[in-house]
Amino acid sequence: MCGIVGYVGEKQAQDVVVGGLRRLEYRGYDSAGIALVVGGSIASAKRAGKLANLEKAIVDSPLPESTAGIGHTRWATHGAPNDVNAHPHLGRTGRLALVHNGIIENFDVLRTGLEDAGHELESETDTEVAAHLLEIELGSGHDLTTAMQNVCRVLEGAFTLVAVDAEDPSCVVAARRNSPLVVGIGEGENFLGSDVAAFIEHTREALELGQDQVVTIRRSGVSVTGFDGTPAEGRRYHVDWDLSAAEKDGHDWFMRKEIHEQPRAVADSLLGRRDAAGLLHLDEMRLSDQDLRDVDKVIIIACGTSFYAGLVAKYAIEHWTRIPVEVELASEFRYRDPILTASTLVVAISQSGETADTLQAIRHARLQRSRVLAICNTNGSTIPRESDAVIYTHAGPEIGVASTKGFLTQLVACYLLALYLAQVKGTRYGDEIAEILDQLDRVPDQIQQVLDGAEAVYELARQHTETRSVLFLGRHAGYPVALEGALKLKELAYIHAEGFAAGELKHGPIALIEDGLPVLCVVPPQGRDQLRDKMISGIQEVRARGARTICLVEEGDDAIGPYADVLIRLPKVPVLLQPLVAVVPLQLFACELATAMGHDVDQPRNLAKSVTVE
Repeated sequence: MCGIVGYVGEKQAQDVVVGGLRRLEYRGYDSAGIALVVGGSIASAKRAGKLANLEKAIVDSPLPESTAGIGHTRWATHGAPNDVNAHPHLGRTGRLALVHNGIIENFDVLRTGLEDAGHELESETDTEVAAHLLEIELGSGHDLTTAMQNVCRVLEGAFTLVAVDAEDPSCVVAARRNSPLVVGIGEGENFLGSDVAAFIEHTREALELGQDQVVTIRRSGVSVTGFDGTPAEGRRYHVDWDLSAAEKDGHDWFMRKEIHEQPRAVADSLLGRRDAAGLLHLDEMRLSDQDLRDVDKVIIIACGTSFYAGLVAKYAIEHWTRIPVEVELASEFRYRDPILTASTLVVAISQSGETADTLQAIRHARLQRSRVLAICNTNGSTIPRESDAVIYTHAGPEIGVASTKGFLTQLVACYLLALYLAQVKGTRYGDEIAEILDQLDRVPDQIQQVLDGAEAVYELARQHTETRSVLFLGRHAGYPVALEGALKLKELAYIHAEGFAAGELKHGPIALIEDGLPVLCVVPPQGRDQLRDKMISGIQEVRARGARTICLVEEGDDAIGPYADVLIRLPKVPVLLQPLVAVVPLQLFACELATAMGHDVDQPRNLAKSVTVE
């Protein structure tokens, strides 16, 4: 989820672009760069690290004056976060500069074709491939708009591309497919941005683009076409948010924004995971198939929310591969003298890639000759660097301290790992794996379906501002969801909350039940090993003792009605995938309850985003 800015007008483009990048830095801070059109050439600068590094560089070595330019703050996907991989990327001759957000799925094939034709690509990115292709089109006599249309028709994946041509300083051209891009409409100037924060200082008039569209901005106006060149129109609207709200896409909290970004985050995490033959493909799986066939035990290590993702992974890996799985708190792992061998696969889950407990745990595992695979959101961070393999989650930056889209994308990565092990070991047929991948591909729309009903969950949360204790119940893969729901409430609302396996109620926790106590129940889908019926028994037990039962239950399951004081409907999904949709109402509930109680949702007391000390 990178930050993109484009500008054509009368102002100094450098000032406009850098100012826009500053407001978009929350979208990516692995590197930053700028390109300006100056006298028939491209002047550019880019630096790894935060935007301040770029700003210092252009103070030390000023760029020429220009009234057209593009800029980028990067959240690394393809290639480590360094100067070479930073955007903008130039074409072969330096005539064209390009910035990019998203993933080009067929870049490997395209890159091979370019290299066979004699092109030397400097970076590891998929972006540079598109830059070279665009410049080839320019060299064939096409203008930049036509070049963009032609190139976009051969690209696969989700992307936003924004480019400038050294030989035409009058325009900036962009394209979007399943990736954010908005146009800012000014007087004698026009803007492009990943979101309206890029240009809100200059104009509040915006143009929303449709899918598979190319937009050309000039001082005099804006034109839109489809990838096929047919004229098109965007939707004009007025932005009535202030600058702070614009950065949050109109939401009051980054966390709420990130909850609503989850359909896109899950979709991004699934992009490019199948090869041309339809087989599951993991780019950073540096372990050989034989290494994975030799695995006879998996140990998952993680902390907090990531630990609960690991608990879900245990159900998936054991069910699909029949490999035994242990899930460990990273802070306890080293100190219990774990049994590790060369055939043990240690899976480390960390959003930041810098979690101190998890980092020390993987170092211990490697000393014992075990293989280590990291599941991480931060390209180039320490844990992936020190692991044998990595699955990046592609959630984009997560500003809110309490993890939301980070958790869902970790779940996706865990499912992908489980399916990949099943594919390599042959414990599932190819069509079975393909069917599950198809089910995963439908999940973003199903998450959106849950989000569309957010107001009912918000109203429920506002009814509980005086509540001092909440219990969460689940079974099977719903049990970690109950634990995560309780954690979110503790983190944000500062009230007592606990998650339990529903079958354990009668072994002690049922003593906590009192009249009116809210109990959120994650009901398993119908038809799996009597799980649902057992859950109903637990719901009856607590309701008989006065609890207020709030039941998360799949559409069409009407038998729960008599035992539920409140019903929250979930889309129909398989049992193992239910956490992806069931956790969303619990996130919404915690966020809204904390808001109603007057707490700072993005920065809960006593907490930090990344725990870098043991």
